[in-house]
Amino acid sequence: MESDSAMVAFPLLTTPIESNYRACTIPYRFPSDNPRKATPTEIAWIDLFRNSIPSFKKRAESDTTVVDAPTKAEKFAQRYADILDDIKKDPESHGGPPDCILLCRLREQVLRELGFRDIFKKVKDEENTKAISLFPEVVRLNDDIEDGGKRLENLVRGIFAGNIFDLGSAQAVIFVDNSGADVILGILPFARELLKRGTQVVLAANDLPSINDVTYPELIEIISKLKDESGKLIGVDTSNLLIANSGNDLPVIDLTRVSQELAYLASDADLVILEGMVKCAADYDLGCFCVLCSDLILVDQLLATKIFGFFICILQGRGIETNLYAQFKCDSLKIGMVKHPEVAQFLGGRLYDCVFKYNEVLG
Repeated sequence: MESDSAMVAFPLLTTPIESNYRACTIPYRFPSDNPRKATPTEIAWIDLFRNSIPSFKKRAESDTTVVDAPTKAEKFAQRYADILDDIKKDPESHGGPPDCILLCRLREQVLRELGFRDIFKKVKDEENTKAISLFPEVVRLNDDIEDGGKRLENLVRGIFAGNIFDLGSAQAVIFVDNSGADVILGILPFARELLKRGTQVVLAANDLPSINDVTYPELIEIISKLKDESGKLIGVDTSNLLIANSGNDLPVIDLTRVSQELAYLASDADLVILEGMVKCAADYDLGCFCVLCSDLILVDQLLATKIFGFFICILQGRGIETNLYAQFKCDSLKIGMVKHPEVAQFLGGRLYDCVFKYNEVLG
């Protein structure tokens, strides 16, 4: 992982960053709350992370790269549970007060201290193999769609969005998320279409493994397997396709800490897109709308032809729990799927609803 000195703030965040950005959508506490007593929201999220321990322990037990994995997996479960109990008793312990970033980081820290580098590696490899075998057919079916707008609509639906736009000769920075179908059958066909249109595409992946997110080395390997002998991606030139290390090591992202390489590549962006998936209630506010919808056709109608000719930055799967309210110097689009009941309740939606939030920078 990159050193702390190498990490910089994402250059398109609204300044001053200290007063305009916090990598946590749901407020776990307010200034008036007792700093020594966990709030109801903190307790709910601590319990959520605690309830996930058995599934992580099970993954760790089967990690064949770690000597005596079952014993170490038990140690992980106990240590992380103890840490969560400590935080519940004293929210300022272990670097608190807690938020989504801290709770994720503490879990990864315990796993790595015990030698677990990538407990989801086996399932990621299996899903990547399946998705790679399906990639040519997915691309062929999309290429058979003659209408350019409908073709883009189909591609964007593949990454849980649903808008139609003409990208012209834009540049695109895409933060990829999950392994398997998500990146291979969702993001990569979309990126390939951008390349066909003359777009320069930068795919940014995690530095270190975290749950089932694809990493920088894994993404390089996946794309290498998908290219033909001439280096093309099902007939499309890839000379404008770049792969970058985002510097991130968590399943969520704090945009005050990205790699210098990524910051450089994104510095001139005109549009930031945080992707992942919101129900039929529109909320307009000074150039902003947020939609919670189960039917993605509604999104097509809302943003059709709105976006064109821009440098695009997509943060896949990072759009809700940490960056839904992030403010940028340029237009932004946040898209994500609601995966936790606590988030659904906070947003006034339902589990597995989709979030579609567009902010326009006026003037």
